[in-house]
Amino acid sequence: MDSAFVYIAFIVLIALIFDYINGFHDAANSIATIVATRVLTPFQALCWAAFFNFAAAFTLHTGVASTVGKGMVNQEYVTPQVMLAGLLGAIFWNLLTWYYGIPSSSSHALIGGYAGAAMAKAIMLKGVMELFDAIIISGWLKTLRFIVLAPLLGMLLAYLLMIAVYWILKNSTPSTMDRWFRRLQLVSSALFSFAHGSNDAQKTMGIITAVLVSAGYLKTFDVPLWVMLTAYAAIALGTLTGGWRIVRTMGGRLTRLKPRGGFCAETAGAIAILFPTYLNIPVSTTHVITGAIAGVGSIQRVKAVRWKLATNILWAWILTLPMSALVAGLTFLGVWTLTGRM
Repeated sequence: MDSAFVYIAFIVLIALIFDYINGFHDAANSIATIVATRVLTPFQALCWAAFFNFAAAFTLHTGVASTVGKGMVNQEYVTPQVMLAGLLGAIFWNLLTWYYGIPSSSSHALIGGYAGAAMAKAIMLKGVMELFDAIIISGWLKTLRFIVLAPLLGMLLAYLLMIAVYWILKNSTPSTMDRWFRRLQLVSSALFSFAHGSNDAQKTMGIITAVLVSAGYLKTFDVPLWVMLTAYAAIALGTLTGGWRIVRTMGGRLTRLKPRGGFCAETAGAIAILFPTYLNIPVSTTHVITGAIAGVGSIQRVKAVRWKLATNILWAWILTLPMSALVAGLTFLGVWTLTGRM
């Protein structure tokens, strides 16, 4: 068997492992609220979320994949070695934050790792002063804007939905509201899981397609059907196995949720993800659902949200891009040293 084919197949496998870890790491985003409100058991919630993660494959939308694969990094610097280093950097950061129960962004770890490896190659080829030649500024500006806008949108929408719920059902007792919203939360959770799959799986699709293009197996950047289906299957399988450390942080420690709050958080989070997905912009489902949960909690009183914990989460968000880029850059140098190829 051709050694080059084996090498590319190995990189594709690493990408799918990242996708699996993404689902594993971000399972908390999809199920934390519905578990915290005890609408479903953890196992039921994981099965529910995994199903709708995979169902997103049948939208056949690949705009986010194109943005990640060819809209953020200068293709001059994209090689299989760069992609491998970027994936390893993202996986390292994901596992590190999962171990400490920190809900950081798998999405930003991936694009940070991808960019970091490409910048390391730019340094090797042209010197430190050409570091930023490896990235496409316009693609990054859109993504960086939504790093801020997406969680704020989730927070605002959740806050407004809670106000609407209290106003519409002002004559209902809390027990009546909870009885209705326990059913409605099944819908909102499914919608959020669908949105999660529609944005996050596409990032891995973009990486795999970029690998195939850089290796000459594809002439143009068109996502093959098998790439789409395997990426969605990997993230769904990862969600099914769950990440319980982060579930505890998201579902109970950030604020206390009731079914009506869980419904509002999930619905707001889904809208805040589907909107940028429509615009072909990768966003962090972790950031969005955290913002939405904080928005729900703050409707009661500002102190209902554990802002110290939220601040720690914010620091993890800030560090994700540079740290995953740094690890990926160092990994690229290691790969280059071992293989002699850039």
